[in-house]
Amino acid sequence: MIVLIIIFVGVFMDKIISACGNDCSSCPRHVPKTDDELRRTAELWMKIGYRDRVVSNEEISCIGCTNDNWCRYGIVHCTTDRNIENCGQCNEYPCERIRKCFEVTEAFDPSCRTACSDEEYSVLKKAFFEKQKNLELIKDISKN
Repeated sequence: MIVLIIIFVGVFMDKIISACGNDCSSCPRHVPKTDDELRRTAELWMKIGYRDRVVSNEEISCIGCTNDNWCRYGIVHCTTDRNIENCGQCNEYPCERIRKCFEVTEAFDPSCRTACSDEEYSVLKKAFFEKQKNLELIKDISKN
């Protein structure tokens, strides 16, 4: 297991990968962020339909996956129960739970492309729309 962790850190040195494969290090919500950055993120979330209003900086900020956070797909609890960090490390990957997560994420892609500037979309793409790619790479590394 120690060898796996060393390889994992080497490949993802600049990334923090969430339970579902999001790249938290690219996420505009992942703190630390300035108040202005968080406010702009809250405005962006409303613009793309992730929220129905501009929420507070406290509500939009995120420190990453914990069992205290709400997870639409139950992925955080699942990975915690299995004592793994993300779905790419799971022997049952891809399961129905993560497939549904991928499906819903992909459904947001067209509206994000339309509503966002190229720069905004680029950030969202790296943070959220590459989750399957991130998990596939982790799964490949886990096999070795």
